[in-house]
Amino acid sequence: MKKKKVNLRDLKQNSESQHSHDDGHNHGSSINNFKAYIPAIVSFTMLIIGIGFDYFDVIFFKDWIRIIWYSVAYLPVGLPVVIEGWKSIIKGDVFTEFFLMSIATIGAFIIGEYPEGVAVMLFYAVGELFQGAAVNRAKGNIKALLDVRPKEVNVFRNGDYKSIFPESVSIGEKIQVRVGEKIPLDGILLSEKASLNTAALTGESKPDSIQKEAKVYAGSINLESVIEVEVTNKFEDSSIARILDLVQNATARKSKTELFIRQFARIYTPIVVFLAIGVTFIPYFLVEDYVFRDWLYRALIFLVISCPCALVISIPLGYFGGLGAASKNGILFKGASFLDAMTKINTLVMDKTGTVTKGVFKIKEVKAIDWKETEFMQYLMAMEEQSTHPIAKAILEYKAEGKGFEATEVSEIAGKGLKGIVNGKTVLVGNKALMTTNSIDVPTETESIVESIVLVAIDNQFAGYVVIADELKEDAKDTITALHKVGIKNIIMLSGDKDSITQQIAKELNVEKAKGGLLPEDKLNEVETLKQNPENKVAFIGDGINDAPVLATSNIGIAMGGLGSDVAIETADVIIQTDQPSKVITAIKISCSTRRIVLQNIVLAFGIKVIVLILGAGGLATMWEAVFADVGVALLAIFNAVRLQRMNWK
Repeated sequence: MKKKKVNLRDLKQNSESQHSHDDGHNHGSSINNFKAYIPAIVSFTMLIIGIGFDYFDVIFFKDWIRIIWYSVAYLPVGLPVVIEGWKSIIKGDVFTEFFLMSIATIGAFIIGEYPEGVAVMLFYAVGELFQGAAVNRAKGNIKALLDVRPKEVNVFRNGDYKSIFPESVSIGEKIQVRVGEKIPLDGILLSEKASLNTAALTGESKPDSIQKEAKVYAGSINLESVIEVEVTNKFEDSSIARILDLVQNATARKSKTELFIRQFARIYTPIVVFLAIGVTFIPYFLVEDYVFRDWLYRALIFLVISCPCALVISIPLGYFGGLGAASKNGILFKGASFLDAMTKINTLVMDKTGTVTKGVFKIKEVKAIDWKETEFMQYLMAMEEQSTHPIAKAILEYKAEGKGFEATEVSEIAGKGLKGIVNGKTVLVGNKALMTTNSIDVPTETESIVESIVLVAIDNQFAGYVVIADELKEDAKDTITALHKVGIKNIIMLSGDKDSITQQIAKELNVEKAKGGLLPEDKLNEVETLKQNPENKVAFIGDGINDAPVLATSNIGIAMGGLGSDVAIETADVIIQTDQPSKVITAIKISCSTRRIVLQNIVLAFGIKVIVLILGAGGLATMWEAVFADVGVALLAIFNAVRLQRMNWK
């Protein structure tokens, strides 16, 4: 699967410029600049003074002076809205909130309600400022990722280190990272050891201590000493570039709820406009003491209330808050739609190796027969030095005392193991088939071992065995327990490993259903069978290339992003950067909380608007109640959405 290239400079610019929602709210980065508040301060000051003059019936504050005063107070906050409304009309989009606010406030001036006309637009402007601040806060966790991009890199060229742009570094070059600096590119550690802060990538603040030849990822911060790294990925292919790409695309993918609300607002707004026209003129034919000014005032209230601001701002902000909270916890959703989908999952299918286990083989047991363990292991390690198998690597990590032996005349017997000469003795290392072929008796106790076992014979005598096992991740068992608590009862483990090993791991984790010895197409068939039942909403967790087809087929594909393959990560809908299965629980909790807050905002916005619309049409609500129904409800909904940033997901 071809990976999308990312121009990070463009990404930064896009993130800064795309700071307005689809219906025209322009919150801008200037919210932090005092200049943004000046129009509201001027209008507020003049409004208060004008109301004071009216209250004390100041002699000179009459007729045309009063009109001019309130008009000047109106311009700083009202003129930008009127201009935006006119621009929208030119583009063919008539029924925007700018249009509604303009005709409502201009209408208030026409009927002589100058203070209320100014107040409506002033509170609207203040609401916009608060909304901008809320949007900035919600975007903070995601935009913070942009700050982890390194600006320069020290690369070794022509016998010396030179500072250049990261984009100019080639694969295979050596770079130097000082203490406190961000690692600019993915690579292999050349120094003996390093301590890294990987919070930007994983969401975990705990320092990660690694040894020579370990992988390091762009965006990590070097904590202790100067280190050297050999570059393995170009800048645009680095881990941080991938994360930025995923996050940026996620904000562009809207949920069904979000899309529905926007479409609804475009239909609902013109309907309310025509209803307002009806409120103005229809009573002429029905009411004996019809007064045009009174019914026009009610219609203007109707228009102010009808603004869909609370819906079209707070709902996307709710989803944005969910995406930000997830990113902060090392979980990347590729779109708001997947936040919704995660709340519906009732069946979880998981891979074994690399998902609930560490994917790293370790020696579990050494059993030497008639040999000292250390000497036995020296013979075995001498043979395994000739192999590149992952099991050989695990055996070579054994700390044997004394000087090691050297193997000669080593030959590989396909599907069985190795044969060679060590310290003048013939050594066989492999499986039971190798032993049987060479007429070597194997103890029956080895037959009950389900993990991977390496049998050893020295000079045609069985010398012992080593049990190799993949370790469970520390949080794997607790994750299964927590999944049951959040309502996911149907949990299935599918693995390409031996069925006996798969069943044992499943038993340790309390997973009721498990299948081993599966090919990628077998896993795919299992998931497709589950999906045939329309009641099953299936999530699959995996990390390998062979998991990509299943990740693509399931309702939600979840990839382990730290150690997972690029193909799995590109295919998945949700990425766990920390490789911790427990983060799936966090993802579910964040999704459910996001969904709950979005629904709360919908009910809040519609409920209050409908009540005030009825009161306004009946003449029981003033323009002040209308302002609350529009701007006030929007702010309440936004503050509710911002709560996602404060919640504890542990």
